[in-house]
Amino acid sequence: MIDSYAHRDDTEVATAAARSGAEVVRGLYGRRLARVDKGGGDFATTADVLAEQAILDVLRAARPDDAVLGEEGGQQGASGAARQWLVDPLCGTLNYAVGSMLVAVNVALRHGAAAVADPFGDEVFFTDGEAAWVRNDGVDARLAPTPASRLVDVNLDPPFPNAPGFRAVDLLAHPGFVERFRPRVVSTTLALAWVAAGRRAAYVTDGGDLSGSVHFAAGITLCRAAGCVVTGIDGAPLGEHGRGLVAAADAETHDLLLSMIRARN
Repeated sequence: MIDSYAHRDDTEVATAAARSGAEVVRGLYGRRLARVDKGGGDFATTADVLAEQAILDVLRAARPDDAVLGEEGGQQGASGAARQWLVDPLCGTLNYAVGSMLVAVNVALRHGAAAVADPFGDEVFFTDGEAAWVRNDGVDARLAPTPASRLVDVNLDPPFPNAPGFRAVDLLAHPGFVERFRPRVVSTTLALAWVAAGRRAAYVTDGGDLSGSVHFAAGITLCRAAGCVVTGIDGAPLGEHGRGLVAAADAETHDLLLSMIRARN
C-alpha cells in the first residue's frame, strides 16, 4: 500500500501522510504513554514519535529525494533540498496527554500542498496551495470561511516574544472584543483549519516568523488557499521578520482585530 504513494500528487501525499499519523494518534489515545521531556514544561509522548514515524514512512515512499523537518526527528535529508516537508505529528500534546481530543496532525510541503488531520473528528483538511477542502467519510467539500460564528480562538501558550508590546490576554480584555466576538482558548493549530472551514471567525497567536513552523505551516497554507486574510499581529506579511499570526475569515474581522491589538500597544 505504501508503494502506491509514489504515483500520487503532492496533495494526495500530504493527505495520506496526515491520515497515517492520525491513525496512530487515535489508536494510542487513552493509554499510559512514555514522555520525553523537552524542557520548559514541553514534552513529547510515544504517540508523537510513532505518529511522526508513520508520516515519514509515507513521505519516504512517495518522495524519497525530499527533505523533512519533523517536530520530533528534526531535519532529515539534504539541508539544501529543493523540496522540504514540515511535519508536526501531534499538535496539542498536553491536551492529548490529559485525555482531551483537541489535537491535530500537520503535514505541509513548503510552498506547496498541505494537510491537517483531526484524528477524532475523522476529518482531514487539505489544499493544493490554490484551493482547500475537507474530507469526511470519503466526501470532499470546499472550505468556505465565514465570520458568522463570531468565535475567535486565541493561543495563550508561551513563549510570548512580543510582550509587553503584545499580550494575547490583553486582547481578550478589550471592550470592543467582547462586544463583537466570543473568545475560545485553545492550544492546537486545529483552530486554523476551523477558520478555513468557517467554524471560527479568526485565530490569534503571538510568535515570531510562523510561516516555516512545523506547527503552523499547514494551517496557514489552508487558510490562505481558502481565502482567509493572514498576516502577523502587526498587519505585516508573514516572513523572516514576522510577528505572530492573525488569520481571519474576512477583511472586516481581520481589520477589527488589528485595531484592537494596536489599541493595546
